Amino acid sequence: MTVGADAGIAHREAVDAVRRGLAELPPDAPVRLRKKTSNLFRFRDGGGARRGLAVDGLDRVLSVDPVARTADVAGMTTYSDLVAATLPHGLMPLVVPQLKTITLGGAVVGLGIESTSFRDGLPHESVIEADVLTGTGEILSTVDHPDLLAGLPNSYGTLGYALRLRIELAPVRPFVRLRHVRFGTAEATATALAEITATGRWAGERVDFCDGTVFSPHEHYLSLGEMVDSAPYLSDYTGQGIYYRSIQARDTDYLTIHDYLWRWDTDWFWCSRALGVQNPTVRRLWPSRYRRSDVYRRLVALDRRLGLSQAIARRNGAAGVEPIIQDVEVPVDRLPGFLEFFHREIGISPVWLCPLKQRDGRAWPLYPLAPDTTYVNVGFWSDAELAPGMAPDHHNRRIEQVLMALDGHKSLYSTASYTRDEFDALYGGATYRELKARYDPDGRLPDLYTKTVTG
Repeated sequence: MTVGADAGIAHREAVDAVRRGLAELPPDAPVRLRKKTSNLFRFRDGGGARRGLAVDGLDRVLSVDPVARTADVAGMTTYSDLVAATLPHGLMPLVVPQLKTITLGGAVVGLGIESTSFRDGLPHESVIEADVLTGTGEILSTVDHPDLLAGLPNSYGTLGYALRLRIELAPVRPFVRLRHVRFGTAEATATALAEITATGRWAGERVDFCDGTVFSPHEHYLSLGEMVDSAPYLSDYTGQGIYYRSIQARDTDYLTIHDYLWRWDTDWFWCSRALGVQNPTVRRLWPSRYRRSDVYRRLVALDRRLGLSQAIARRNGAAGVEPIIQDVEVPVDRLPGFLEFFHREIGISPVWLCPLKQRDGRAWPLYPLAPDTTYVNVGFWSDAELAPGMAPDHHNRRIEQVLMALDGHKSLYSTASYTRDEFDALYGGATYRELKARYDPDGRLPDLYTKTVTG
């Protein structure tokens, strides 16, 4: 089923335009994409983005095949648009990252995760094939270049840009029944996560979705979802209600499958509270169309440019504030140790948990995970005050050191301070250089370490 009769023609025109744009750039000009939204938290000079390659038209769902359970999707298509095209067929992408403006191409080259990842891994694991614009200006199919497909995850556009992807889809039911199960210790939480990942069940019931929220060292919840055909009632967290607060208040809840997939977006998990949006009065006055993660991110970007948070912290006697916006992975048996360190030295709450295991034994060299190991993604997004004498990246660097000691690592969408040797060891440096030489021999695209660490 084609979504829009002219989708194929428009896509070909958009592909030709971006290919011409690359050819017209001076050989020494940095190559970047000019996009309307971003979910990266490396706030640097935006001039390159303004001068970058236009990707207008590469934001369409090209087709959905409900029989084969696949979709052909342009690389800059948001998951919001992708889900809107697949749900009418009773289907969804195997992993739907939790924020509406994350794009499919972005989730593949920059990673994404959500509550099906304990069973279905990361978004790139359900990519069947892709068309990739490389640094040489060629458009290559990963059917003929499987090493390019394997190298795309965690490459952040430094090997090429995914113009079209064919992905697997999974069947859904109309509603999700949620159980919010409380645990008193990190050890009990980790044991439960390991069992759910291994069996797909908890307390005798099927688990289709699993994530968790840590409110304090002694208050952990796992939110376990089961798709069902009917619901006795439905909750709505797009208005005055706030989803994460319901976790502590309800043992059981029901959402439509659509509202479940986007349950975190209205309040950007819990980060909207820093902007006052959880205040009941402010919330009533704040237009609902602006209660969404991309709006909040733009406000954070504005604060970074103006230095308002830094000025307030210094006026209050601190040396400044350090943004700590990270998603990290640790093996499930190391989770208690990481959380103990985090509560003691960082002190941010709440914290998000999401179990993750690879679907199969395929190698993804730039973000290597042990295929038989269950990991837990720990997400934390806030600021921490800096004491006099602390380096500007003190807390983030400390987190990196502890992660390496626990055989963990982190996504690279935000601050990173790894040395080159550390980075190469964690993110497949030798393989990356081989792929870079093969698909971007003239260095038209940025280097991965430069792009994600040093700028």
